[in-house]
Amino acid sequence: MRPSHPIRFLASALAALVVGVLLLVMAPGPALALSRVKDLASIEGVRQNQLVGYGIVVGLNGTGDTLNNIPFTKQSLQAMLERLGVNTRGATMRTQNLAAVMVTASLPPFAAQGTRIDVTVSSLGDAKSLQGGTLLVTPLLGADGEVYALAQGSVAIAGFSAEGDAAKITRGVPTNGRISNGANIEREIAFKLNDARGLRLSLRNPDFTTSKRIAAAINDFMGADTAEPTDPATVTIQIPAKYNGNMIRLITEVEQLKVEPDQTARVVVDERSGIIVMGRDVRVSTVAIAQGNLTVTISEQPQVSQPAPLSNGRTTVVPRTSVKVDTGDGNKLALVKEGVSLRELVDGLNALGVGPRDLISILQAIKTAGALQADIELM
Repeated sequence: MRPSHPIRFLASALAALVVGVLLLVMAPGPALALSRVKDLASIEGVRQNQLVGYGIVVGLNGTGDTLNNIPFTKQSLQAMLERLGVNTRGATMRTQNLAAVMVTASLPPFAAQGTRIDVTVSSLGDAKSLQGGTLLVTPLLGADGEVYALAQGSVAIAGFSAEGDAAKITRGVPTNGRISNGANIEREIAFKLNDARGLRLSLRNPDFTTSKRIAAAINDFMGADTAEPTDPATVTIQIPAKYNGNMIRLITEVEQLKVEPDQTARVVVDERSGIIVMGRDVRVSTVAIAQGNLTVTISEQPQVSQPAPLSNGRTTVVPRTSVKVDTGDGNKLALVKEGVSLRELVDGLNALGVGPRDLISILQAIKTAGALQADIELM
């Protein structure tokens, strides 16, 4: 048999090598926790604005403010009636069918005139419930004192309250309600996005590494150095020539870029509820932990002492106290090795057989010893 041609053999070997390299490149790697830039940062200037107003809710079934106890409700009622041509100065008013309320809403970015938004209505006085009430026309003001919306409509509440002569039941908060599409926008906030010469991204969780990664992802996509992290919370983008006059296209493409966010190793502790949340980057140095429970139980069992028959004694109560101390025998030292992962740290702490509140004290003690490479944040 004649051997195969050297050139053919070399070509076959080269093809096999190329296939092997392609399979190696296409092999799935470890999954990264990638997030969109849209979820990590917001566009500076594109935000909501808070609105607030003072109004009156009428039509309550005797569950409104007491006019004699709440003077501002009485003054508001008199001023409203005078604007409508009704003079009530000096008259005695005892109605309990209205309540003074604060009305709040959020003005969305780029909201146009005529757009309707939801409003929240909250009682100011001693009203028992806003159920069945109707909010009268209420101007909603911005931080600059200008009127941006007008609110009016029927108030819907999620709670209720009922009471009798000897009992009362309340579910939810009946003095707080909501009006869906209850406000009409009357003034727009001028913001010309296409006229901007630059774009600034504000990170929701400021971090040096994350801001640098976002800038690098944008530069790789644009093919030029157009993005620069100016601080941990801000990434500045110079508008490329092809996006002049079309900021929407630029923002849409930038928001869809994916970046792996970074964060400081942190342990969040809520001592009131016993909740502990640890990030994946939490690490500890080699440390030995022992936890002992000291339980002291004191019980009182008084006994009656009877005198002997035909004696001059009297019946008395003699105290009997029992004290028991449990030192929690069996709790041994648990060794937590250096550089363990979050799962191994949790397993090591759970091996001690302690509850969440004891774990809080243990974590704080490890931090004091300098063995916990993470920040402890108390809520």
